[in-house]
Amino acid sequence: MNFPENVKYSSDHEWVRVEGNEAYVGITDFAQDELGEIVYVDVTTEGDTLEQGEVFGSIEAVKTVSDLMMPVGGEVLEINSKLDDAPELVNKDPFGEGWIIKITLNNSDELSSLMSAEDYKKFIGK
Repeated sequence: MNFPENVKYSSDHEWVRVEGNEAYVGITDFAQDELGEIVYVDVTTEGDTLEQGEVFGSIEAVKTVSDLMMPVGGEVLEINSKLDDAPELVNKDPFGEGWIIKITLNNSDELSSLMSAEDYKKFIGK
C-alpha cells in the first residue's frame, strides 16, 4: 500500500497535494482498496466553492457508493476528465492519474488539521 509523504490525509480517506495556491484531491490507496473496483466517479461541483468537510461528489464501486468529502475548503477548478472513460485509474494510480478534482485553497491553515503519511498509517492501523 502506498503512503506518499507529499500529500496530507483526511479522516474521510481523501488526500490533498498542494501546488502553490492550488491543490489536487483524490482518495487514498487504502480507500480505493476498501471500495474495490471503481466503476464511476460523479462530481458535479465544478465552479462551486465548498467548505472543508462538505461533499464534492461520489464514487461508485461494484458493491457500494461513497460520498467524496473536501479535505480543505476551496473552489473546484477542474474535474479529472480521464475518469469519465477510465474510473479504474483511481484503483491503479490513486495519487497520480487517478486524482479527482483540482481546487484553489480558501484557507491554507486548514492543512494543519490533516494527517501526515505516518499519522494516517496509524489512523488506519497499518
